[in-house]
Amino acid sequence: MDFALDEHLLALRAEAEEFAVGAVARYGRHNDGWLCGYSRELSRDLAARGWIGLTWPEEFGGGGRPPIERLVLAEVLITAGLPLAASWFVDRQMGPAIIAYGTGQQQRDLLPPMLAGEATWCIGMSEPDSGSDLASLQTRAVRDGDDWVITGRKIWTSFAHKADWCYLICRTDAVPGKPHLGISEIVVPMDAPGVEVSPVIDLTGDRHFNEIVFDDVRVPVGNLVGEEGNAFAQTMRQLEHERGGIDRLVSNRALYLHAREHADVSDPLVRQEIAAIESGYRIGRILVTRGVLGQAPPGFSAATKCVCTEFEQRVADFAARVLGPAVMVHDEWSAEVHYAPAYTIMGGTSDVMRNIIAERTLGLPR
Repeated sequence: MDFALDEHLLALRAEAEEFAVGAVARYGRHNDGWLCGYSRELSRDLAARGWIGLTWPEEFGGGGRPPIERLVLAEVLITAGLPLAASWFVDRQMGPAIIAYGTGQQQRDLLPPMLAGEATWCIGMSEPDSGSDLASLQTRAVRDGDDWVITGRKIWTSFAHKADWCYLICRTDAVPGKPHLGISEIVVPMDAPGVEVSPVIDLTGDRHFNEIVFDDVRVPVGNLVGEEGNAFAQTMRQLEHERGGIDRLVSNRALYLHAREHADVSDPLVRQEIAAIESGYRIGRILVTRGVLGQAPPGFSAATKCVCTEFEQRVADFAARVLGPAVMVHDEWSAEVHYAPAYTIMGGTSDVMRNIIAERTLGLPR
């Protein structure tokens, strides 16, 4: 099997690398740039190149290009540290969700600003008492005439303080003994009365996380995406996009490259560890590529996320050993080391991922 990129993809990667050099100079460099770095100007720049919605169907304004091209671009842009968060969730998740489940009117209204790099979205999923167990969520939307009235709280909501829209996962009904039923997805404008956003500042000093309080927030009934009360499968499909992407592998690739420059490669044990990390990176990339090409079994993105995020923690451990006492002084590199435990929590903990693999991929009993 040949894992090498063909000439077209090599040319695309070279184009992305050249673009990244100039873009970092213009917009700054950020570790975990897909999650922690925000620049709407960069989003407009990406949109002008057709790099937002690259793989979306052409009839919805997308590029209609193969998913492997997005992987090649994202790998370069994230490794370079571009502040991608203004459009990352849109490109990866929200646009495909509206294309798959939205009404014609929703597609006409919501997709063009996404493709233009003008709309930032957040995802209202986790709650204070409902993290990886999505079916236990309590935020409610109650029908009142032509409106939904939404009450509840969401937490760990990345870039809610910058977002124009929230793709909200909420409960519109309660079915005793069947918590997966009664869940719906509703688009909520973040400037609606009753929406309050508060920062959640993490131990590295970053504030991309937020808590959102919905206090009797009214949105039109037409903001429902997909089937009322039966959206759990829609959300699981979204999480397939979220968990199995290249972003789960390369978040701290720049940290590794920085540490490798300072590593004592005359030490055979250090060389052995570098070899193990390089091998692990390639294994993770193969898993991501299988998912992108549609060659992975159903639910396998959970396995990809497990392998890739645990690999990222090994990268952080390696960097800490190489950099030594320097990681006790706060800077962009030590912050990356300290942030590493979050990799296996965000998007579902590794324990939950292993349960998904066992039940949905391997068919083991509960």
